[in-house]
Amino acid sequence: MARVDRHNTTRYWNATGVDGLSCLHADFTTHDYAPHQHDAFVVAVTESGGSEFRSRGRSDEARESVLLVFNPAEPHSGRMGWSKRWCYRSLYLTQPAIDHVTAGLGIDRPAYFMRNVLGDADLIAAFARLHRSLDEGHDPLEEHELLVASFGELFTRHGDGARAIPTVPRDEAAVSIVVKRMASQHAESGLSLDEMGLWVGMTAFQLIGLFKRTIGLTPHAYLTQLRLKAAIRELKAGAPIADAALASGFYDQSALTRHFKRSFGITPLQYQRAGAAGLTR
Repeated sequence: MARVDRHNTTRYWNATGVDGLSCLHADFTTHDYAPHQHDAFVVAVTESGGSEFRSRGRSDEARESVLLVFNPAEPHSGRMGWSKRWCYRSLYLTQPAIDHVTAGLGIDRPAYFMRNVLGDADLIAAFARLHRSLDEGHDPLEEHELLVASFGELFTRHGDGARAIPTVPRDEAAVSIVVKRMASQHAESGLSLDEMGLWVGMTAFQLIGLFKRTIGLTPHAYLTQLRLKAAIRELKAGAPIADAALASGFYDQSALTRHFKRSFGITPLQYQRAGAAGLTR
């Protein structure tokens, strides 16, 4: 849902696949938020410009260099202040979405934050990527992985519940089990982090950490590589690109094209044409 006027553009939508998760993409040249609160956990990333806000009896600033975090029901207000423009992305997690995240992390409750402003460049990038992925809405596994990983790192680094999140050691046997089942089921579109975690008795967050430590890729990235290899086999056998995409587990042809170009620098069509000219192995 988009709202456009002479000064501001806002787009607000409910994320698919996670109840209670909403997203806002706003571009303001004028705004003034009266004191208010949300029945939601709020995380915001500034893309350009900034604004001033007041919370916990003090004033602070939203800038590109900080992540904003507000606990549920935490009053705050805001205004443009020094900046002529404020473009930002924000996530709103009501209780169903909070429960979804904590389940993925293996904890009973979310962390509580004593500060609203966090200077953490890695987390800023992670939440911006998560928001864009939810905006595109084409890859549920990637969205879930980014959601769990982003909030897991946020809670661990800056929340009061950091030590409550269980971790697992490097475990080659567990990775081997998951990798083998991924290889045999890569074409299934419904594979999820929760399902893969159940194969080895891990939460989604534990599985992400295990893959990063052991393989150097996240589960989604590893599965994407399996699907790309399968798609290449299909393309070499002469399958149409759309058929190759579906047969290898991609949502559609555009998803295959996007990942193919990101990994190899060319599109599937260019790959096919190169193959026809005898230029590919």
